[in-house]
Amino acid sequence: MLKLNFYFFWFMMLFVNSLIFLYMGFFFMYNNYSFFFEWELFNLNSLSLCYLIFFDWMSLMFCFVVFFISSMVLVYSSIYMGFNSYSSKRFLYLVLLFILSMILMILSPNLISILLGWDGLGVVSYCLVIYYQSNSSFLSGMITCLTNRLGDIGLLIMICWLFSYGGWHFIFYTNFYSSMIFYVIFISSFTKSAQIPFCCWLPAAMAAPTPVSSLVHSSTLVTAGVYLLIRFYNSLFYLNSYFLLMSLLTMLISSFCANYEFDLKKIIALSTLSQLGLMMSSLFLGMPDLSFFHLLSHAMFKSLLFLCAGIYIFYMNDNQDIRYMGSICLFMPFTSSCFNISNFALCGMPFLSGFYSKDLIIEFSLFTSLNLLTFFLYYFSLGLTCMYSFRLFYYTMIFNFKFTKFFVIYDSFNFMKISIFMLTLMSLFFGCVFSWLSGISLIFIYLPFSLSMMSFLFIFFGVILGYDMFNFSYLFNLNYYYFNSFMWFMYFHSYYLYNYFFITMFNSMKVLSWGEYYGAYGISFYVLKISNFFQFYFINNLKIFLFTFFVWLIFML
Repeated sequence: MLKLNFYFFWFMMLFVNSLIFLYMGFFFMYNNYSFFFEWELFNLNSLSLCYLIFFDWMSLMFCFVVFFISSMVLVYSSIYMGFNSYSSKRFLYLVLLFILSMILMILSPNLISILLGWDGLGVVSYCLVIYYQSNSSFLSGMITCLTNRLGDIGLLIMICWLFSYGGWHFIFYTNFYSSMIFYVIFISSFTKSAQIPFCCWLPAAMAAPTPVSSLVHSSTLVTAGVYLLIRFYNSLFYLNSYFLLMSLLTMLISSFCANYEFDLKKIIALSTLSQLGLMMSSLFLGMPDLSFFHLLSHAMFKSLLFLCAGIYIFYMNDNQDIRYMGSICLFMPFTSSCFNISNFALCGMPFLSGFYSKDLIIEFSLFTSLNLLTFFLYYFSLGLTCMYSFRLFYYTMIFNFKFTKFFVIYDSFNFMKISIFMLTLMSLFFGCVFSWLSGISLIFIYLPFSLSMMSFLFIFFGVILGYDMFNFSYLFNLNYYYFNSFMWFMYFHSYYLYNYFFITMFNSMKVLSWGEYYGAYGISFYVLKISNFFQFYFINNLKIFLFTFFVWLIFML
């Protein structure tokens, strides 16, 4: 009997589904179709609980990207995580649960089912981050899970609030909501998409296996908040300078920190954070279509970047430090070429996938009411992106090889190479094909020569400074490097807030203690006490019998 490999089975299922969704997405886009499918689950008096699926070009194209990247990640994981161990089966089912939660969130405009998908993403991402079960991964999993739970609070408030509007199908009512509802959904999306002040969980979540990082931090978990904001879009409340400044600061902080990081996966995670800031800022400038376009193109080249980094880690004996890498292009030419294509697409190099969306966002932003600070932060973050990308390129490709001299690295052909080859094709052609077929780039933009050359100048200066970062070694005080490598100490500020609220203000109440005392901790304590008492009684029953006998004898006398 032929033993079926579950990884290849699910790869074929997801890949075929992605092609179907791609065809349907372009079909719906050309004909301007949108379909609703509604199932009534529960009906009591005037309360009707329905499950709703909404098909339009946006949800179908996003489903295509999620299915396509998931299929590539699964065929990659069949080698990376091992074929036949039980642990790899557990990994496969966790990834499939993750994809199911994301599809549940994408296709439904009902807030109840969005909460199911939202919570499913949080719980399964926690299970995937702690997959290796070390102390550092447990700590990273707790940071990831608890930060995402803050967003669930906002979503629960939304569900209660929207019931006063007559239903949870929010897509019908976006023109009737008050501004406070939009602010609640902004904060919820900021937790999931890791904007300031919730951005410290994204680099910590790199404790997960590399295929998970490729899936979670390119097209699914972190883009859930951006997608929800695109669905809720109402230009009256989205043109908000305060939230725009927060997203621009996220771009700035993550780009700065990536320049002082030496962990390969954390550099790529911080670049994801800066691109999420770009998507959010384009939303708050009133460009939801361009934000969605950048979301799709970014998912393609960022998943490729993670998978190429995973091949480096796989062949270099689990080494993630870029200071040990160098001249990898001589040992692994195919993987290095794919890695560099995705890296240049991230910088926005012309005629690669990232250029079409990134360049449109930056040029359209000049036609909005930007002040000088926003204008400067946009272009400065653009230069910083090229700076850390070229620094990564120099460390991995040009720098001298610093790993052990008896170590042999070779570029063998296997299923990992197939997945990165397919994603390389998408990184090359997806941006231009999508912009031509969707008609997003049909607008003629006329800019003065100085503004046209501004992005090129900042990219050029970013490349030069990225090269010169080697001469800046320990030029500054050591605390400056600590400050940049720990996300500007953002995680540690939350500890002081916790100290202030829970220890200073509620010192007499012992807020955490009563929850433990009356909860599972207290119950287990009393169960232990009772079991110890019974054990003591059963061991000493003869002594107790004699003692009670003498007591009753004295009493009778």
